[in-house]
Amino acid sequence: MKIKLILILVISLNTAYTFGQNQKKVDSLVSLLSWQKDEQRLFTLRELFMEYLYVDSKLAKPYLDEGIQIAKKLNDSNLIAQTTNEHGVYFLVNSKPNEAISLLRKALKMYASLGNKERESAMLNNLGNAYRGIGNYVASLESHMKSLKLKEEIGVDDEKLAASYWNIGNAQGDLKNYEVSTQWYKKAENIYDNLKLESDLNGIRYLIGLNLKDIGKDEEAMDYFLEAINYYKKSNRNNDLAAAYDNLGIIKMQNGFYEDAVDYFNKSLDISKNHGEEALVAVTMRNLGVTKYHQGYYTEALRLQLAALAKLEAAGTRKLMIKSHLHLSRVYHKLGKLENALDSHKKYAELNNEIMSNENIERINELEIKYQTEKKEAALALQEEEIRTLNEKAKVDKLTKGLYAGGMASGIALFGLSVFGYRQRIKKNKIAREKQEEIYRKEIEHKQKELASQTLHLVQKNTFIQELKENLENLKNSPEKFKVEFRRIVMLLKKQNASDKDWEVFKSYFSEVHNDFDQKLKTLYPDISEKEIRLAAFLRMNLTTKEIAATLNVLPDSILKSKYRLKKKLSLDKETDLTGFLNTL
Repeated sequence: MKIKLILILVISLNTAYTFGQNQKKVDSLVSLLSWQKDEQRLFTLRELFMEYLYVDSKLAKPYLDEGIQIAKKLNDSNLIAQTTNEHGVYFLVNSKPNEAISLLRKALKMYASLGNKERESAMLNNLGNAYRGIGNYVASLESHMKSLKLKEEIGVDDEKLAASYWNIGNAQGDLKNYEVSTQWYKKAENIYDNLKLESDLNGIRYLIGLNLKDIGKDEEAMDYFLEAINYYKKSNRNNDLAAAYDNLGIIKMQNGFYEDAVDYFNKSLDISKNHGEEALVAVTMRNLGVTKYHQGYYTEALRLQLAALAKLEAAGTRKLMIKSHLHLSRVYHKLGKLENALDSHKKYAELNNEIMSNENIERINELEIKYQTEKKEAALALQEEEIRTLNEKAKVDKLTKGLYAGGMASGIALFGLSVFGYRQRIKKNKIAREKQEEIYRKEIEHKQKELASQTLHLVQKNTFIQELKENLENLKNSPEKFKVEFRRIVMLLKKQNASDKDWEVFKSYFSEVHNDFDQKLKTLYPDISEKEIRLAAFLRMNLTTKEIAATLNVLPDSILKSKYRLKKKLSLDKETDLTGFLNTL
């Protein structure tokens, strides 16, 4: 299971923090509290809160609580909004996204009413991370995209833009769009590298390592993780260090080095249990349970999986619960508790379909396309406007030289017309963009209908062929009819079956609707054959074994054997549902 750290959280208005407790600084700040009051004291409490938040959040809480009380006492809208945000971030760091969402929405409304767009963009950023915590990836990406657009509108610095790139990369990675995710991470990496921001550079490189791990490039991923571990150790980034050990454990487990995996998972738990990151504790316990399962310790595996699921349910981190239900079903099955196994697998399927649905993925892709299109259009509009402005300026200068006394009014009029023209062009661009988006939506709908139609055509065509063959067999018993018709019909059938045109048409529509499904399979499993890709595509369309058999002109038993071989090639456990797995790609 991938754990992506929530590192880009916006806490302070003007201060950039380096996470990691500095005892000398803490002692100095504590001494200031002995005489400070009101807003001065609140600022010091905020700094102490940040010093402890990512090291040991339990120690950060008293400083937060006192700060909230001071802001209320002073009845200052900005201070109340700031402490509300900090309270939300505290819940987010402690894996309580639902509580965080409620507070962050309040902070967002406060800053919107104050007209503070920079802080509004910051709250949208934090809200996006909170939505991600409950597995609502569409809301998460929408929130981060709104934050990025606001930042671009008001012209923030590169570091703040990088924060949005980071978070958008997280959302794309959660939906297994690893290539797109890495592109966003690389944009952030370039900024952090140029600004010499060591902490953020290590954080983003760690996430690039996670993407490498998830596409099977384990050796490259381990290099990134080990580099991150060295940094996290020296900077006291405890939760991040625990997450890095957990991911090293996953790599070892997936490659069959179970004892090494157990060592890494225990290292992770020793750290995370002492520093309040409940979701990380739960995920590592689950991963340790999976390792025990592979080692044959099923009772211990069950204990760990149940404890992990209870923590995830309490935290409300629904996306992380998907695999917990799946792993629980496997353990129950091994222990002979078949009813429990079936119940857990049903919960896995329901939650997986809800969170990782095709509809959500399509909306995510539409958001990405919309952002990229708007950015290109804005750049073109800006270039065109600059050219027009220069031309208008040249005209005004020429008029001014000849008609200075009376030309002032004309110049103002020309300027007014250029402003009016600019607004009209912006309006036209917006209308054109909306039309383009509508065309795009209709194209998708058309392709989906065509795919469904083509699938039905394939099934009906091959069902007809199967029935026709059965009729031919019957004709053998009537020689007088058989001699006349048999040769012609057989030749016709051979010609029909020899053509792969129907499959190619189907594959074309399927690829467009399902986001290059065949290419994803080839990337993840380079040795997969064209026949296996064809079978996987039909399963993704939810065709039954009988329908697939009719489509491919084979017996249903042959399809069952092919499904078994495909499962084996995809390295899926016996209990894993093949169709369910393919629907997640």
